[in-house]
Amino acid sequence: MVAPLSIVVVEPDPDRARLIIDALRDDTNYEIHVVADRASLARRIVQIEPDLVLVDLADPSRDIIEELTLASGPLERPVALFVDRTDTGLSTAAIEAGLSAYVVDGLTQARVKPVLDAAIARFRLMQRMRAELAETKRALEDRKVIDRAKGLLMRARGITEDEAYSLLRKTAMDQGRRLPEVAAALVTAADLLG
Repeated sequence: MVAPLSIVVVEPDPDRARLIIDALRDDTNYEIHVVADRASLARRIVQIEPDLVLVDLADPSRDIIEELTLASGPLERPVALFVDRTDTGLSTAAIEAGLSAYVVDGLTQARVKPVLDAAIARFRLMQRMRAELAETKRALEDRKVIDRAKGLLMRARGITEDEAYSLLRKTAMDQGRRLPEVAAALVTAADLLG
């Protein structure tokens, strides 16, 4: 059996909180925690460690969005924000802050589940993109270190680029290490000796 999805609902109005809970009631795969006091939000998020945070705000401001963003950790979990009204820059600020969904024109029971599903999907997509970006950056850094190590070997031993690469690769295999690790060690040693 799959563990229920833990959701923190940030809503000070008990009637609006009930609307959200009722919208999710049909799906038994949710564990819902209502946080009425935004001042304790960060502490409650740490305690609960939810899979998702849903925030309902009648009148948002940049300060409130930033405060909620810091408290709810949108890079760690999907965060969906329902607002009754907005101005031009708030939706952009919310998305730039990492919120997974920003829904204007209030909260209705019929919108809750589809918005949460979309927020989860967007969050997972952004997670994959961040992981791919980090991997690409790491690969680029590895490539730079390998190229620098090859250059050091070419100058020190008077060998070609292919021979320098083969020597690095053989050394890595003989030592049971990754090629970038061997290249980094050579570059560090050269820096210390140079």
